[in-house]
Amino acid sequence: MLSRPRVKPEHAPYRTAAGNVRIGSVIFGIGAEIEDPHGWVWDLTQAMDGTRTPLDLAELVAAAHDVVTPADVLRAVEDLSRAGHLEDAAAPGPTLPEEEQERYGRGVPLLRWMDRNATPSAWRLQERLRSARVLLIGIGGTGGYAAQALVASGVGHLHCVDPDDVELSNLNRQPLYREKDIGRPKTEAAREDLAALNSAVDVTVEHRSVDGPSDLKDLLGRGGAPYDLLLLCADRPARIRRWANRVCLETGVPWADGGYHGPLVSVGLHVPGKGGCWECVRLGEVERRDLGLPEGADESAASPVMPWNPVNAVTAGLSGLLMAHVALCLLTGVASVEPGARYGINLAALDDVAVERYPRRDDCPACGRATERRAPGG
Repeated sequence: MLSRPRVKPEHAPYRTAAGNVRIGSVIFGIGAEIEDPHGWVWDLTQAMDGTRTPLDLAELVAAAHDVVTPADVLRAVEDLSRAGHLEDAAAPGPTLPEEEQERYGRGVPLLRWMDRNATPSAWRLQERLRSARVLLIGIGGTGGYAAQALVASGVGHLHCVDPDDVELSNLNRQPLYREKDIGRPKTEAAREDLAALNSAVDVTVEHRSVDGPSDLKDLLGRGGAPYDLLLLCADRPARIRRWANRVCLETGVPWADGGYHGPLVSVGLHVPGKGGCWECVRLGEVERRDLGLPEGADESAASPVMPWNPVNAVTAGLSGLLMAHVALCLLTGVASVEPGARYGINLAALDDVAVERYPRRDDCPACGRATERRAPGG
């Protein structure tokens, strides 16, 4: 129970024409409507200004409304807290330095607005982010936007891995690089850009390729403290997602992969032990789709294979920012996203919201209950 509950500013309630109480704004997934025929729920929300204890509130509202008891009011306070509409005016203040409080002062209210947990103070979420460690592989278009967003948001430590040098053809969608960087290792230029963006974040880089599951295990095992999350923003070699899935299942590290396929941008979130793994989702999608091809025809006929995936700053940016968003969700617990799923946006038809969600499969070769666990490279 909160010591001195108050309604979050972003969740300020109002009364509808029907006399109900709407709280949490009118945004889907956050707001709620409460029937209030006797008016005591409204009076309760108005009294929760951070100056009263729950017992004070219970006595005040019950004294004004004989249709409820103090116990009823206490249950209502607890329900509103569990639904994420309240914070604690008595919660300790932020422990971050004043400069960081000013830097993140616009982002913390957004976390508070989206938080559907019983969190006493949104600054706890920012402090949680500050202690997080993220491994990011591939700092091209998707990875570059994701890295910038995470560093700007205040992730504590970000380690970036990439084997390539900057080329002129990168500059239409890779925000970390400039014309002066052509020919330089991407890691070198990225470190400079990210350090200039937020010196409070520990950014490290590594100029190397990932050629097999052993490389991923080596990267995840480095640096003393374990990583909280792997962000896979590379699409080469072709089997790298399968390697990441097997290694993360073995090590227990949550991971996300993202990218673009023409106008479709998407991100998948995978948490070992929660929902289907990457291979479960992939198998489910293969079974679901109907390409309409004649029997025995090559599936590539339905999806043109080109030397380079068509992309611009918008498709790369959206995929990278979606990656950063699910990373922040996983690291802070806000907002809630379901693992074992892939979320996408179709830029050719914005009303086509793509969601692929599949349960864990008994026959999955990576995590299936009926299948003996194979080695990460199997």
